[in-house]
Amino acid sequence: MTIDQWITLNETSIRLTFFFGVFAIMAAWEIKNPCRTLKVSKLTRWANNLGLVFLNSFILRLLFPAAAVGVAVFASEQGWGLFNYYSVPFALAVLLSIIFMDFIIYLQHVLVHAVPALWRLHRVHHADRDYDVTTGARFHPIEIILSMLIKFATIIVLGAPAVAVIMFEVILNAMAMFNHSNIRLPAKLEPKIRRFVVTPDMHRVHHSVEDDEANSNFGFNLSIWDRIFGTYKDQPRAGHTEMEIGIHHYNDDKQV
Repeated sequence: MTIDQWITLNETSIRLTFFFGVFAIMAAWEIKNPCRTLKVSKLTRWANNLGLVFLNSFILRLLFPAAAVGVAVFASEQGWGLFNYYSVPFALAVLLSIIFMDFIIYLQHVLVHAVPALWRLHRVHHADRDYDVTTGARFHPIEIILSMLIKFATIIVLGAPAVAVIMFEVILNAMAMFNHSNIRLPAKLEPKIRRFVVTPDMHRVHHSVEDDEANSNFGFNLSIWDRIFGTYKDQPRAGHTEMEIGIHHYNDDKQV
């Protein structure tokens, strides 16, 4: 059995193992060392947010049973994509694929804020009036479908190895839970971490109700993209404990 075949057979198990493992760690961390006092009932929010997770997962499996890993395997078999056409060391192809897919996620995130029709979908994510580990999984089903199609196109153009795709999927899910979590990192350590990856404090700025803050810090994994393209904002004006999370005029919990 090849590595691609093994990944294809075990893709769901791999992703679920990391999802539930990271979720449990972040949820426990939030209880032990929270950054903010939450405003809305956790039971209500978690039911809504996790309900979207299960709905989106069902829709994706229904529409795209092969998933992103299957697209990578198919592209490899057909010889499609840069890394399948040119002779590139496998490890380098994996590394470059992960970095480029992260860059595409950054661009996609900028786009869903800039295009009004896409923002109507993405605001489901931002309408959450609190900020915790479940916020990272709260997305409109149509946005999830569009995101998957963009990912498929990226994989095909790159010829990304299946190993790179499953690694990126796991990293993206884990980082989404990490940087949306309501945790407090040590004050001396947090600035050092955010030099390389997006931290909860860095991404929390992006969930501010203030427009200029919400239109900053678009990165999900690597923090370098925001620094390169001038979308980086260090801290919220009101501070992390006093800043308001959500969207202006969406203050009714029943609406969100």
